Amino acid sequence: MMARAVLKNIIRRRLNGVGKLKLIMLVRFDKTGNNKSRTQCAAMTMPEVLMALVIMVTVMAGLILGYTQANRMAEFCSMTLAAQSYASQGLEQARSAQWNSQIWPPTNGPGTGDELPPTTNASGVLVPMIQTNTLDIPAVGDPSATNFPFWVTNYITVSSISVNPKLRQIRSDAVWTFPLTGRRYTNSVVTQRAPDE
Repeated sequence: MMARAVLKNIIRRRLNGVGKLKLIMLVRFDKTGNNKSRTQCAAMTMPEVLMALVIMVTVMAGLILGYTQANRMAEFCSMTLAAQSYASQGLEQARSAQWNSQIWPPTNGPGTGDELPPTTNASGVLVPMIQTNTLDIPAVGDPSATNFPFWVTNYITVSSISVNPKLRQIRSDAVWTFPLTGRRYTNSVVTQRAPDE
């Protein structure tokens, strides 16, 4: 509407100033183009908008799920690695105990020739030595929460495999609970050792 008025104004000025107008270009503008009503102009329909929203929500949900799964696996890996390290630490403590089978009379206990005898009770049943500690993992958050710190229990058992040659088996089991699922896991390390001589 405005463009038509401007063109008429330009044409009148040219005719008044020159007298004759040799070249005049007349441009006509339709209101909506191709005689369509305003409601028939190109736009997105409601089903198209809804499908776009569904696709966007699905993609965002997949991204969020992927991120949470990656975070969960990273936390599980850090906890299992810390538990494996704790089991290895218990095993190394047991391996470093003195075992001198040449001392007479044979004695058991700390500061003697056999500091780590087989862990059996009076009836011959293996009874593990138990150590409890926290997992050595970084933790951020409220320290008063129920899942902080993360506890691990180490069960160390020493059993005699053979008498001649003298050989013992040392087994260290680190038991811990994954806080997101509440499931218990065990990391184990087993080795054998002979006397120190």
